[in-house]
Amino acid sequence: MMDLTNFSEMQLQVKDSVSKICAQFSDEYWALRDEDERYPHELHAALAKEGFIGIALPEELGGAGLGISEATMMLQTVSQSGAGIAGAQTIHANVYATQPVVKFATKEQRSRMLPRLISGDWKACFGVTEPSTGLDTLKLRTRAVRDGDIYKISGQKIWISSAQVASKCILLARTTPLEEVKKPSEGLSLFFIDMGRDLPGLDLRKIRKMGGRAVDANEIFFDDYQVPADRLIGEEGQGFKIVLHGMNAERCLLAGEAVGLGYAALDKATKYARDRVVFGRPIGQNQGIQHPLALAYMNLEAAKLATYHAARLYDASGKGSEVTTQNVGIACNSAKFLAAEAGYAACERAVLTLGGLGYAAEYHVERYLRECFVPRIAPVSKEMIMNYIGEKALGLPKSY
Repeated sequence: MMDLTNFSEMQLQVKDSVSKICAQFSDEYWALRDEDERYPHELHAALAKEGFIGIALPEELGGAGLGISEATMMLQTVSQSGAGIAGAQTIHANVYATQPVVKFATKEQRSRMLPRLISGDWKACFGVTEPSTGLDTLKLRTRAVRDGDIYKISGQKIWISSAQVASKCILLARTTPLEEVKKPSEGLSLFFIDMGRDLPGLDLRKIRKMGGRAVDANEIFFDDYQVPADRLIGEEGQGFKIVLHGMNAERCLLAGEAVGLGYAALDKATKYARDRVVFGRPIGQNQGIQHPLALAYMNLEAAKLATYHAARLYDASGKGSEVTTQNVGIACNSAKFLAAEAGYAACERAVLTLGGLGYAAEYHVERYLRECFVPRIAPVSKEMIMNYIGEKALGLPKSY
């Protein structure tokens, strides 16, 4: 269904290889994981076995050495297979949250921290969001206080996916009180920490949620949780600038996942509209059915183009090109916005096309609809993206 024109040979190879892996996991498998809320370790293991966990990580560490363009294709393919956002989230953070580690960690840290993530022995989660600050990242309150050779971490994070199964967490915490920094963007630091669920000072609480139930979401509570000082990534106090390198990558990946989910929903709706006969004719022959499906397709195609444009800019930045950080930010935020809206529209249309059957779990589109809210909400709302575009692309005054 998706037009494959202008994708690179490598992207198409990734799509083909990942599709073959995902074919082992049926719609029924994902429906059951959604019902029993059991983590899909099998998909993570299958992708790790074929080397896809490290798709955008360096070859010398065991990765494939490809870019976010290829990683976005991988996660779109996972989502489009019927695995949806839940399936993609089994490896999502392992791809984007490790990008700052690759760029800013020392050679020794990279060789210690990344190979076992690439092999699939470890899983990672990403700890940024807090309940009291939301999108106001510069006001994060979780503290990391240096005490000799360790940091003591205290505070709370929320909506941390995969924390119940993750071995490691890429954590953003405040090392200098906000009132003592010269700029709001200073005083935050990035850490690569153990998720020692049996150690003192760490407590997890699972959040019951609307969709994507196969992958856990959590509150994390730190109470003087001890972390070796050598887990600091980059310079102390520069964590916000460092973590932005992963956030733009995340927007590309999530855009791909939203587009993939939209195509999965549109495929089921189109097949149903072609086969379902009412009043002596296929319902897809009626413009009231056909036109909304056509519009969903066009919106997905446009979002796809925006998504892979953003991924190409991300991959080109910092490599001697004229691509600026602002170019990347505008493209990645725009892609996330457009893909989330296109994916939602396609999922909603699929439920409406199937009518009463769309409301039945066995036809799967209701699961897609529940999951497609994730790209609309996370990691940044569409309203905040419009604020960003208004300011950075249009040069309008900051509105908040």
